[in-house]
Amino acid sequence: MKSFLIGGAAALLLSGLAHAQDMQTLAKPGEPEPPLEWVDKATGHRVVRLSREAGSSSLYFNYNGYTPKGDRLVFSTPTGITAMDLKTRALTRIVEGKVKLLFVGRKTGAVYYEKALSADPMGPKVIMATDPYTKATREVAKMDRGGLQTLNADETLLAGVAVRTDTPIPPNLADALPKNPDDVKSADGKELSYAEGREVQLNARLDSRIPMEIFTINTVTGERKVVHQATDWLNHLQFSPTDPGLLMFCHEGPWHKVDRLWLVRTDKAPNDPGNKPVKIHTRTMNMEIAGHEWFSADGKTVWYDLQTPRGEDFWVAGYEVATGKRTWMHVQRNDWSVHFNSSPDGKLFAGDGGDSEMVAHAPDGKWIVLLKPRAIPDVAGIHAPGAEHLIRPGVLDSERLVDMRGHDYRLEPNVNFTPDGQWLVFRSNMHGGNQVYAVEIAKARP
Repeated sequence: MKSFLIGGAAALLLSGLAHAQDMQTLAKPGEPEPPLEWVDKATGHRVVRLSREAGSSSLYFNYNGYTPKGDRLVFSTPTGITAMDLKTRALTRIVEGKVKLLFVGRKTGAVYYEKALSADPMGPKVIMATDPYTKATREVAKMDRGGLQTLNADETLLAGVAVRTDTPIPPNLADALPKNPDDVKSADGKELSYAEGREVQLNARLDSRIPMEIFTINTVTGERKVVHQATDWLNHLQFSPTDPGLLMFCHEGPWHKVDRLWLVRTDKAPNDPGNKPVKIHTRTMNMEIAGHEWFSADGKTVWYDLQTPRGEDFWVAGYEVATGKRTWMHVQRNDWSVHFNSSPDGKLFAGDGGDSEMVAHAPDGKWIVLLKPRAIPDVAGIHAPGAEHLIRPGVLDSERLVDMRGHDYRLEPNVNFTPDGQWLVFRSNMHGGNQVYAVEIAKARP
């Protein structure tokens, strides 16, 4: 299934509780082993394969996969969870069996994962945590429903979303539509493209107004607490990497229709007058979209993909949490990416590219790119009245790192920086089966 919309914005229609399901590809019989290391002929950058099993996958772009010491990368394999020593590249299997890797704790480095207790992906499950060095394992919590999406900075709270059980649940209008977006028609019976059909499906789920809640689970006591309730489609939860009580979430659905980006406190009661969700971005034109948001490593800024309007003009936009100040950095069409990300020191950005059928319709966009911010200063030191309250403009100048023209973007690469800022990790099917790769930001020596 192609991610024709905005990549992972097309979350599961039936539940509305998870990210888009990436295409998982194992090696075909007789398929040659992918190279372990090479210098990209088109870019001059060194690429290495980190995984050894086809079907392996690094985490979603905004999930933490690194230990606090910055010495281990954790990723999933078809047979368990593996930790890689970032210095020696030695691999250690730390969890055996079919489990779902969630994230790595920013305080203890524990690897959190879940074991399903039923065939229902939103049904009961047990949450476990394993030390990546000693393999010591403990049970963190049990949950009877919903899906976990984030862990806070001090590892005291897990957070997820669920359909409410204390109120009548209206039917999901998407269930009445064809499952294949190619078969979906407009309200007046006209034929639609795959992308348009997918939009209709997403809109039907949104318009169902299914009552949902954001909940937290205390990792010490197991207490479940409701943080926010709405009939909006709630998704894409992210705790701040530094503030244990600050949670970001989104209103899911067609991006040009929803007000997507929000912040809320989990350390205040939901009915506290001072704890109303804060909207991060307000649309100023029809068909303007914003999404695929993430926190900077220091937690001070929320960054996101902004298009004004959709598919025409591209930005990486920033919202300063403490002050509300804004930065917009312009991106060229061929540099637009399914997901962007920022380096640990905040000085660089990266993108994982996209194919010509995605929202940017980039004719040559299948590249892993490094993006270098360049501010646009006032001319001759002359400031406009009230300039300090205006959006700070800039440009992201790109350098191509990896040729992804052999990659099928039904698998989103989900690029992220290593803790030392020297490499970009991503997943790819460029050689057949899904593998985890890394590209060195510095050019390879001749």
